[in-house]
Amino acid sequence: MEKNKKQKQKATMGKVLCAIRPYWPFVLLSILAAAVTVIGTLYVPIVIGDALDYIIARGQVDFAYVSRKLITIVVVVLITALSQWIMNTSNNRIAYNTVRDIRNQAFQKIEILPLKYIDSHSYGEIVSRVIADVDQFSDGLLMGFTQFFTGVLTIVGTLGFMLVNNVAITLVVVLVTPLSFFVAGFIAKKTYIMFKKQSETRGEQTALIEEMIGNQKVVQAFNYEDDALERFDEINEKLADCSLKAVFFSSLTNPSTRFVNSLAYTGVGLVGALSVIGGRLTVGQLSCFLSYANQYTKPFNEISGVVTELQNALACAARIFELIEEEPQVPEPEHAIILEHPEGNVNLTHVYFSYSPETKLVQDFNLAVKPGQRVAIVGPTGCGKTTIINLLMRFYDVDKGSISVDGLDIREVTRRSLRGSYGMVLQETWLKTGTIRDNIIMGKPNATEEEIVAAAKASHAHSFIKRLPKGYDTVITEEGGGLSQGQKQLLCITRVMLCLPPMLILDEATSSIDTRTEMHIQEAFARMMKGRTSFIVAHRLSTIQEADVILVMNNGNIIEQGNHRELLEKNGFYANLYNSQFMQ
Repeated sequence: MEKNKKQKQKATMGKVLCAIRPYWPFVLLSILAAAVTVIGTLYVPIVIGDALDYIIARGQVDFAYVSRKLITIVVVVLITALSQWIMNTSNNRIAYNTVRDIRNQAFQKIEILPLKYIDSHSYGEIVSRVIADVDQFSDGLLMGFTQFFTGVLTIVGTLGFMLVNNVAITLVVVLVTPLSFFVAGFIAKKTYIMFKKQSETRGEQTALIEEMIGNQKVVQAFNYEDDALERFDEINEKLADCSLKAVFFSSLTNPSTRFVNSLAYTGVGLVGALSVIGGRLTVGQLSCFLSYANQYTKPFNEISGVVTELQNALACAARIFELIEEEPQVPEPEHAIILEHPEGNVNLTHVYFSYSPETKLVQDFNLAVKPGQRVAIVGPTGCGKTTIINLLMRFYDVDKGSISVDGLDIREVTRRSLRGSYGMVLQETWLKTGTIRDNIIMGKPNATEEEIVAAAKASHAHSFIKRLPKGYDTVITEEGGGLSQGQKQLLCITRVMLCLPPMLILDEATSSIDTRTEMHIQEAFARMMKGRTSFIVAHRLSTIQEADVILVMNNGNIIEQGNHRELLEKNGFYANLYNSQFMQ
């Protein structure tokens, strides 16, 4: 188990390095600037030590020499400050550009993930990975680059300077070093586990908040507020607990390493003082060594802090890379066919499909639709009506069998051209933040004002749009703002009316519209469907009486097929459904 975790950490670190690779010039510049910063920082104590040795006693100070040393110190400090600024600027570019690339990759992956993944994960948890986890990763990456390079170079440089001047004192420092590494390494193992749990729990919390806010009306209507608060308190308590443990273990690092490093500083002071008494070291050199001992131990505190932060960053990076590496939807063939001007000849041949292997749904489904036919699909809830629509649009791929349009298997056709050939109105409305006009022209961005107004009039949306404060320029949110559910559905219908694609899918398209408006829209649909292959999913059987073919489904299979009159004469399943709606 422990070995597996280490392998995962190494794998995640490798992916992080691959993500940084495009910005290697900035990495080199950062390392170079860090080296100059460290050399400057380590050189200053030598100059100060030299100056101290020329301050012998009152009245015996070589002011000319000391002045030259002070000027040298000022110049070195200025160069060090400049190199530090260059290093920080380079680190910022590396961190934020890398994070931008990772977010882009994550969002691009979301766009090509199969709906199966989106349907099986809460939206809030996915949002948490792309936003919160990437932010945490960014903070850890920035701290890593800012302090890790300088820390390592400071340790190496300090040891070099100390070895040149005095081997005995250097040995005192080196002997204490492994203890500092051991303490930091022990704590780092604990913090990674805690930070990973913290990140996962934060995702749960984001998912719950998104769920409750998005369904606040339902929460209040069913008096679910107390239960929602109880669920939130439970997750919040869990997050507080794992956050407290993560912060506790991470906060142990600094004081623990400081204690170890204080031992090294004490050892240098003791051995150095004895060397001064024995005449083997000057006071200036002792001050230089004490400064070096402090410089040497300080990076251990910083690096241990960086290691802790990196554990958090790696835990978050692992979650975002999991999303990026998810299996995308089945790729299109290399020479996929672009479906142009389809006639609307649709065939489903021996189609098998289920959302999970344990639960069988569509079994050996066969259907042949001629161009221009209106096909209605009816049946009880869960019988597979919307599933057939998902398969036609290739939101899901069939498990067995095939679906073809004009003789072309839809798996050999580009998804873009296939979906562009259908006009789709769903029971669930979808609007984006923008103006009414932006929402209408989504499928036809170059539409003229006359075309937009004509489509709105055909869908009976024009009258309510004109009553809005700014008409077609009124800005709405993705939730529709002050629009009713029926008005939002009218906008979605207008969107299809504007495009008029060769094939139509109407999945409960008028479910939120009043009866009078529905009658007008049914007339508009009838005109729109003329000469177009249309699939209509409906619970209200009054809306599909004029369909050329009515498919009656149950448990994923067609159990009856015919027009409205023929099915009533059979006095079977459809007749029972129809009579249950219209007879008392």
